[in-house]
Amino acid sequence: MKTFLLFVFSFLLLAFTLAAQPPPNNSDAVYVKNNYQKLEYQIPMRDGKKLFTSVYVPKDQSKKYPIMIDRTPYSVAPYGADKYRTSLGPSPLFLHDGYIFVYQDVRGRWMSEGIFEEMTPEKEIHKTNNDVDEGTDTYDTIDWLIKNIPNNSGKVGVWGISYPGFFTTASLLSRHPALVAASPQAPMADLYRDDAFHNGAFMLAANFGFYPGFTNRQDDKPTQRGGSRLDYGTQDGYEFYLKMGPLKNSNDKYYKDTIRLWNEMLNHPNYDQHWKDRNVLYHLHDIKTAVLVTGGWYDAEDLYGAINTYKTLVKNNPSTPVYFTMGPWVHGGWARGPGDHLGDIDFGGPTGPFYREKIEFAFFSHYLKGTDTNLPKVSAFETGVNRWKNYNIWPPKEAVEKNLYFLPGGKLSFDESKTINNGFDEFISDPNKPVPFINAIDLDMKREYMIGDQRFAARRPDVLTYQTGLLDKDITLAGNIWANLKVSTTGTDADWIVKIIDVYPDSAKNNQWTGKDIYMSHYEQMVRSEAMRGKFRNGFDKPEPFVPGKITPVNFELQDVLHTFKKGHRIMVQVQSTWFPLIDRNTQRFQDIMKAKDTDFQKATHRIYTSSANPSYLKVRVMDDSQ
Repeated sequence: MKTFLLFVFSFLLLAFTLAAQPPPNNSDAVYVKNNYQKLEYQIPMRDGKKLFTSVYVPKDQSKKYPIMIDRTPYSVAPYGADKYRTSLGPSPLFLHDGYIFVYQDVRGRWMSEGIFEEMTPEKEIHKTNNDVDEGTDTYDTIDWLIKNIPNNSGKVGVWGISYPGFFTTASLLSRHPALVAASPQAPMADLYRDDAFHNGAFMLAANFGFYPGFTNRQDDKPTQRGGSRLDYGTQDGYEFYLKMGPLKNSNDKYYKDTIRLWNEMLNHPNYDQHWKDRNVLYHLHDIKTAVLVTGGWYDAEDLYGAINTYKTLVKNNPSTPVYFTMGPWVHGGWARGPGDHLGDIDFGGPTGPFYREKIEFAFFSHYLKGTDTNLPKVSAFETGVNRWKNYNIWPPKEAVEKNLYFLPGGKLSFDESKTINNGFDEFISDPNKPVPFINAIDLDMKREYMIGDQRFAARRPDVLTYQTGLLDKDITLAGNIWANLKVSTTGTDADWIVKIIDVYPDSAKNNQWTGKDIYMSHYEQMVRSEAMRGKFRNGFDKPEPFVPGKITPVNFELQDVLHTFKKGHRIMVQVQSTWFPLIDRNTQRFQDIMKAKDTDFQKATHRIYTSSANPSYLKVRVMDDSQ
């Protein structure tokens, strides 16, 4: 979700925000205390509110230092001028190179004054001092620091991962002349599309457990008190959410209408003005600051944010230096650890250290300290063959659009001529017996689902499978993927989940990361997947029912990949209608699902058409050297 889900509760309970930092070691902690002085301030904003800010200044005052800022909703703890963080900056490379490090509780969080808003709506025009947003708060913070912290160089950089990634993007809207470099990493960009919903389907597991821990205050009273974790009473998320029933039961049984931010999602299932106001992409114009956007191909939380922040910045600011890095990482995986594998999948060696030194550190060093750099505009890790590729733009211009057609008999082909006059596949979808999103017992959104083996799903009767023959050459997909489906249903609403899968050959061998009782022979590795709530097929702000039995187009984006399906592998596509509890269950009736009752859920028969008159296919981008 907005931070590392696997760690968020322990972080919040301890009041630490380590999401943007590698695991500290004792030598770093000692170095911080020996070489930095910690200062604490309440920095005034233009409307009179004060934001709590921790500043770590090098004790060596013989030279000037650039300022590095991390603005966060996850607490700048530990509080107290005599209590130090165990590491500083995006990585220890910065700690030892010498910067002024600034950590700030954003408005309405922890020890800062004000009322917190989810992804504070940005204003294009600020007529009075009361017209505040994250852009103005960043401007006022930078201005105060430049004027009040001795021995600063007058140059400022901002970085942050996930929710702090959004605040980093918003810092660009300050347009302060001292802000010369910023790195939004896994940034939330459009809250409706990043975290709350995916194409209208509610991201249940990611959101439900997040808000009790995140909600430590809902008023204007600063506090160091953390949130609390909900006691699920089980480790089996599939069982828990089925027993909870429809989404309205989240309040009836658990939250009792006490969590404002949770209710905002339930009260706004459509892409209405509430969500449009929280889309920072609309405002990314007239940006002069150099930007490094970072994301992970296997980021289950904010993949959309990273990719679309980059694309929007490049489109709207052609003369601004914008860099883009995508590696084989989960949410924030580049900031800590080796990044050498995920689940059963081996990436061929460490990828995290390369990013931290050769990309992130090089970027900030160049713009804040004037060091030389030959940083490529786009650095992308090509999964499947495990190698870094450099491009001038993303998607690469060499990628050519092609269609990958669903064919009768469960076949998949780039050749449209193999379609026939009439053809469809059908299955019965029962929301009371939904398809699990992962073949494991887990309570949260287990991050490994992004590359998980899909053989368990292929064996279910409510999952359709299409695949190519053995590939006679490597095929590399580079860029976004669109599902273009022709469907019908006996209901008036339906979810459509499409998964792209790399099927390994019989000869595939286990690697050092392969799990117990797992075999890579015929492994079905998910490469990309996405859900679409069908009633939003013609617009997220105007849901429309299906006409039962009528053939209807449903088109949606699966987002970007850079993946090579190697010779001897197969490309597979799976289509299903439930994906639980990753997304909530669709009643398969046209209604506000947030207000549904237990009795509203019904079975429905869905069809995917594979005929020449009504073809279903994926629109992909294929590198021209692999056609």
